[in-house]
Amino acid sequence: MLKSRTFLKKTRAGGVMKIVREHYLRDDIGCGASGCAACGSAHEGPVLEPQPLDRVSSLCPQPHYLLPDTNVLLHQIDVLEDPAIRNVIVLQTVLQEVRNRSAPVYKRIRDVTNNQEKHFYTFTNEHHRETYVEQLQGETSNDRNDRAIRVAAKWYNEHLKKMSAENQLRVIFITNDRKNKEKAIEEGIPAFTCEEYVKSLTANPELIDRLACLSEEGNEIDSGKIIFSEHLPLSKLQQGIKSGAYLQGTFRASRENYLEATVWVHGDTEDNKEIILQGLKNLNRAIHEDIVAVELLPKNQWVAPSSVVLLDEGQNEDDMEKEEERECTLKTAVSEKMLKPTGRVVGIIRRNWRPYCGMLSKSDIKESRRHLFTPADKRIPRIRIETRQASTLEGQRIIVAVDGWPRNSRYPNGHFVKNLGEVGDKETETEVLLLEHDVPHQPFSQAVLSLLPKMPWSITEKDMKNREDLRHLCVCSVDPPGCTDIDDALHCRELENGNLEVGVHIADVSYFIRPGNALDQESARRGTTVYLCEKRIDMVPELLSSNLCSLRSNVDRLAFSCIWEMNHNAEILKTRFTKSVINSKASLTYAEAQMRIDSSTMNDSITTSLRGLNKLAKILKKGRIENGALTLSSPEVRFHMDSETHDPIDLQTKELRETNSMVEEFMLLANISVAKKIHEEFSEHALLRKHPAPPPSNYEILVKAAKSKNLEIKTDTAKALADSLDRADSLTFPYLNTLLRILATRCMMQAVYFCSGMDTDFHHYGLASPIYTHFTSPIRRYADIIVHRLLAVAVGADCTYPELTDKHKLAELCKNLNFRHKMAQYAQRASVAFHTQLFFKSKGIVSEEAYILFVRKNALVVLIPKYGLEGTVFFEEKDKPKPRLTYDDEIPSLKIEDTVFHIFDKVKVKIMLDSSNLQHQKIRMSLVEPQIPGISVPTDTSNMDISEPETKKKKLQK
Repeated sequence: MLKSRTFLKKTRAGGVMKIVREHYLRDDIGCGASGCAACGSAHEGPVLEPQPLDRVSSLCPQPHYLLPDTNVLLHQIDVLEDPAIRNVIVLQTVLQEVRNRSAPVYKRIRDVTNNQEKHFYTFTNEHHRETYVEQLQGETSNDRNDRAIRVAAKWYNEHLKKMSAENQLRVIFITNDRKNKEKAIEEGIPAFTCEEYVKSLTANPELIDRLACLSEEGNEIDSGKIIFSEHLPLSKLQQGIKSGAYLQGTFRASRENYLEATVWVHGDTEDNKEIILQGLKNLNRAIHEDIVAVELLPKNQWVAPSSVVLLDEGQNEDDMEKEEERECTLKTAVSEKMLKPTGRVVGIIRRNWRPYCGMLSKSDIKESRRHLFTPADKRIPRIRIETRQASTLEGQRIIVAVDGWPRNSRYPNGHFVKNLGEVGDKETETEVLLLEHDVPHQPFSQAVLSLLPKMPWSITEKDMKNREDLRHLCVCSVDPPGCTDIDDALHCRELENGNLEVGVHIADVSYFIRPGNALDQESARRGTTVYLCEKRIDMVPELLSSNLCSLRSNVDRLAFSCIWEMNHNAEILKTRFTKSVINSKASLTYAEAQMRIDSSTMNDSITTSLRGLNKLAKILKKGRIENGALTLSSPEVRFHMDSETHDPIDLQTKELRETNSMVEEFMLLANISVAKKIHEEFSEHALLRKHPAPPPSNYEILVKAAKSKNLEIKTDTAKALADSLDRADSLTFPYLNTLLRILATRCMMQAVYFCSGMDTDFHHYGLASPIYTHFTSPIRRYADIIVHRLLAVAVGADCTYPELTDKHKLAELCKNLNFRHKMAQYAQRASVAFHTQLFFKSKGIVSEEAYILFVRKNALVVLIPKYGLEGTVFFEEKDKPKPRLTYDDEIPSLKIEDTVFHIFDKVKVKIMLDSSNLQHQKIRMSLVEPQIPGISVPTDTSNMDISEPETKKKKLQK
């Protein structure tokens, strides 16, 4: 049966176009109940159980299916995901509305419907002849959809009667809309609110904790006193933004001070790019990453960023007088030039809430169900939740979701989602850091795994089309020890004409991952492989990352090769790119490759090739540095793990060899060569990588620090910086140059991916290269896969597809890749911090030499070279007499009593694990030398352990 709707639409040119929409109605759409004789096998995929007896409800004791409306799906997804809830009918009407309103919830509901064990069935009611409803005249879309849901629920109950008259199988309509529920009951449909139904499941009392409290008024605190001003409606906010009365931006809360935040204003305006907010009432219930509308305050109310550290630790959750007192401590007398544009939040344009990890702060009131949850991320306010499991959840890592923030509540309301495990447990803490940094880490879905090649896999004749056979070449790979995802291999040989041929061979991942399929979409979403201290979160399934794509030795592998003809001065004479088949002759570690190069007895073809590569790499590096490329430094640490407990037993900085540099030089050269090629072919949609030059203000700390040691650092250009860093040497202080390079690294901007058609500045500052991209690591970076596809089209080895040449889609992709890379970096740092804590927990208290990296008003930030560890030595602590501190921003220096400290001064510090705050355990450092009476601690550490008893576990530092 065919229904059609006709309407007129105005075109851009001003004409009128008649549009006819055809809507097919069918008789063969199944109800989803297995064993239904009327439907037969019309339904596909997961089906409803014939006798759903898993839930016993006091409201509806007989077997039943659930049919939720849109709002229940949107707001109670945590309840629906619980294993106790099965046999649910998801209507097409509801699914479409959810898709339009929340992409994350839509994805979650799709995952649930794909889970066979949950028995969720998607019923296509909009195309079923008996359940389709047309919109009546004067009826809103919302009312029409509500009616369509009720019609489907009624049809189901009548349809199921035919199937099982004797066992009274029913469909229960779940809605939180009072009017919709009343109408459903009038029409004879059994209907309950989500809360009524969940509370009726007496066998599953824990489900009540997962209910979202939706009514902003219903869960307000008893005092009823209004704390915050009302948020303006979206229509008024949009008008205000248009007229310039309000500014739109992203709300960024402070980690150090819960009464302060900044709003990064959207748009190109240079004025008021960053607006400061101070005080609870001006923050007005905004949460980190929300998109907000702010109103600028008059200039006489502008403030300066506060240097006070304030953490929200009070138990008396609604003492507003105390809050006002604390707000006064922020307002210190400052010069006018320190004042920043200041504002207040007038409304929320879009909430960016996510589930938060953290710990329960159990209420002091006995038998209380209402408790505060403290998130691990210090930028997120505490959240009030109701739970009957408080004693079980104490000392556990849990996940909580925010439901709303009423005007008369000091904290937002939320609900319990999931218990992750015990604080300090390695698995639990790893899960927390992955969730908190939004690292996709769920196992690959069946849809993704179904696209992998069937094993045993081998290269066929068809695969050899458009490929060169390079299996005869003496190719080898050089990687860190234990590396299984080998992206790159190299070769070098002398040609008959006396020149050298050098090849960089990169795994041909784009052969296995075809554009647009589920495997491609999942790789794009993940963006990058994330390397934690003991775990790797792969971007692509292991069959590809560690086997079929990995360029392991003595097996045939598909590659994308970049081959140069060079003279002995490393000058490139010819470049060519080709898809190829290689057979690596050796998988070496950096140490093994170095040993071969240095050995006087080894002269086999692999060693000869490595020596040739090493010689050329040294010339290439010298040339790069002469052009102004920077050689910076950041201390990287490596943990040695106990083979049984997997706890860190040793911690040391990574050693870099010549062979590290050798591989790096050829990877850089390949990336630059490919960048030039894809930009020549695709000037508007090449995916490139740039590194912006830092603004001069970034270098102030570096210049001042060098000046305090009578050295001059020039920062006009990258070349000037590189040269002055090379000259900044001290015979009496050999580590000074490394410290300067570490400090210079901190001054740098973030390198980012971008689309060539959307930008004009391509320059890579750190590498002093006019153009750059990423081509050499497609197993672990999605950007490289796109670059491979562009290059393959450029050399005629593969065909293009629409998204590849759409610069707007490419720009969107770059945005996600930049976010994923940044989050991966933060997750890696958090993993190092957590393992460092584990190391010092078992090591106990140690004293080590350190160098000052930064001086602060009340602290010294120091670096301990032995461990590559950075930490802060504080001089103003609770319950201790305050020392006499004099801070000089110009030098910079900090005078403590009568001792003056400058950047790069050598000190001795004591390192220990501070477990006094279970949620935020940290490495604590105290000054040992130079000795300052009343400040320095003695070397004897027997009475200095401030850890909690062993029974309490420790937690990852955020």
